[in-house]
Amino acid sequence: MSASTAGEVDFGAEYEIARLPRELTTAVSWYMDEHGITKRELARRLKVTPGRVSQILSGDENLTLRTMAAVCAALDVHLQVELVGNKPADPAHRQFTHGT
Repeated sequence: MSASTAGEVDFGAEYEIARLPRELTTAVSWYMDEHGITKRELARRLKVTPGRVSQILSGDENLTLRTMAAVCAALDVHLQVELVGNKPADPAHRQFTHGT
């Protein structure tokens, strides 16, 4: 969380902090459902407990990039990152996508 001015909370950052983990875990859960991969199977692939997988997929945890990379490797997928500006009318609004 960052402050815009003394005592003001930057709600844009707070929103992203809440949104990003949920978006990632929703995508992982969807992929697992579509491919018939259970939490138990993901746990086996990650060499962790099913409870740990539940923690990861809850979306409430502070996920690290290493954790997400391990999950992606266990699912034999890669994470595609897309940065999109918040102000479409801004001439600097650009979209950056990395991945195949």
